[in-house]
Amino acid sequence: MAKGLFITLEGSEGAGKSTQIEVICSYLKNKGRKVICVREPGGTPIAEDIRALLKTPRNDDSMCDTTELLLMYAARAQLVNCFIKPKLSEGFDIICDRHDLSTIAYQGGGRGMNMDHINAVRNIVLGDFRPDLTFLLDIDPEEGMKRARRRGDLDRFEQSKMDFFIRVRNTYIRCAQEDPEHIVLIDGAQPLDVVSANVISCLDKFNV
Repeated sequence: MAKGLFITLEGSEGAGKSTQIEVICSYLKNKGRKVICVREPGGTPIAEDIRALLKTPRNDDSMCDTTELLLMYAARAQLVNCFIKPKLSEGFDIICDRHDLSTIAYQGGGRGMNMDHINAVRNIVLGDFRPDLTFLLDIDPEEGMKRARRRGDLDRFEQSKMDFFIRVRNTYIRCAQEDPEHIVLIDGAQPLDVVSANVISCLDKFNV
C-alpha cells in the first residue's frame, strides 16, 4: 500500500488556513484519495486537552515560554506517533492545520526562544519526520488580526502584541526563503479564489 501524503498549512492569525484546507481536501478527494484533516495543537483526545491549556487565556498565572514549548511538542508527539504516522502508513493523506514550522515561527521567532533548545526537543519528538509539502499563507499582521477579531473572542496567542506577530511573520518568510522546495509561500491577502487557484496549481505541479 502506498504511503499517504502529509501536507501542512501554516501562517499567522487570520491568514485563511481553514478555507484552504477545505480546498485541498476537496482536490484530493476528487482524485480518489483518502483524506483526513487534523489540527495542531490537538487532533487526539490527549492533544486536545493540551490545546486547551495552551490556548485558553489565564488571569491567575502566566505560562512561561519553556512550558509553552514543551506542551506544544507533547501534543505534537501524541498526534504524530499515535495518529498521523499510522494513518499515513494505511495510505491516508493527512492535511494538518499547523505543524512544526509554527513552533519555529511562534516560539522561536515570536517568543525569541533559543533555536538550539527548540531543535533539541524537535529531534526527540520528530527525528527526521517532516511534511511532504507545506503551504505558508502570508498576510500582514494588522490585517490578519482584524480577521481574527471578527471571528470572536481571542485566544491566548491572539492576545499577543503586534510586535510578536511581526516577528512570527518575518520568521515564517525567512524559513520559506531557505526551503522553497518544501515550503510554498502564497500571498494570503489576495482574493480568496486567487489564493485557492494558487494552492491547486501547486498541487498539480506536485503531481498528486
